Amino acid sequence: MSETVADPSKLAHLAMFYSGTDDYLDGVLGFLRAGLTDEQPAFVAVPGHRLGMIRDGLNGQADRVAFADMSEMGRNPAWIIPKVAAFLDAHAGRAVRYVGEPIWAARTQEEIREATRHEALINLAFAGRAAAILCPYDTARLDATTLADAEYTHPTLVSGGAERASAAYRGAALYPESCDRPLPPVPAHAASLVYRDDLAAVRALAAGHARRGGLDGDRADELVFLVNELATNTLHHTSGPGTLHVWLTREEIVVQVRDGGHIADPLAGRCRPPAGAGHGHGLWVAHQLGDLVELRSGPSGTTIRVHVGVPEPLTP
Repeated sequence: MSETVADPSKLAHLAMFYSGTDDYLDGVLGFLRAGLTDEQPAFVAVPGHRLGMIRDGLNGQADRVAFADMSEMGRNPAWIIPKVAAFLDAHAGRAVRYVGEPIWAARTQEEIREATRHEALINLAFAGRAAAILCPYDTARLDATTLADAEYTHPTLVSGGAERASAAYRGAALYPESCDRPLPPVPAHAASLVYRDDLAAVRALAAGHARRGGLDGDRADELVFLVNELATNTLHHTSGPGTLHVWLTREEIVVQVRDGGHIADPLAGRCRPPAGAGHGHGLWVAHQLGDLVELRSGPSGTTIRVHVGVPEPLTP
């Protein structure tokens, strides 16, 4: 695994296909050791059950590596890019290595789609950065579509320690077809509201569902805030009106905002807006406070669906 990462001044984004623990450790540890030999800062974010084996495999070098549990850091895939960007910024001017495993078999299909979108956006978010990024994919447990999508979102593929260019890769921020499939229909039992100017009713509808979902005071306030921010976007950036839907499932509160606007920036909401920016804050808030955000935008309008987990299972 040397050719693609030989030039530390450029971004290298690799999908590593593995089957079994030994194959996994061979690839991850080899990648990390090569960077540590060159005094490169390293960051590992993988599902928690894998952290111990990586630390053990690094022996005395583990204290030179930053670790995070991806099931927490990347529960919402939109949280990952800001965390990785912060690590790169903390080591500005140096080549870094990052192992990120945002996709694993226990993820829901909605989470896998958004994590796949995240993988595509890495190529755009970190273009020109001095970073080598390795993303492990479990060929024994992930389905064929997910593995094919990995080839679409990574310029370089690694299997058995051998690198090859991905014939399926089409460029930065181009998504596989699976990422932009229409969202499932809003359920018939969802509450709905058309809003044009006064957002008091929007906040009240969100607050009522927060109570029904059993959210505590702070989390309920966060839900109301994120819904208000998304509805405010409609008023500020479109000619209106917007439509809000809210519903409960057994495990979450789902809110959806639909309006006639078009979001052209694929990184909107996934990178912190610059200080003083007049736009982007609503999407940033939704991505940071939601447990999962699904966004579909095109010439006919934009739909943003935010999932917020509840503390106890519900009877919808």
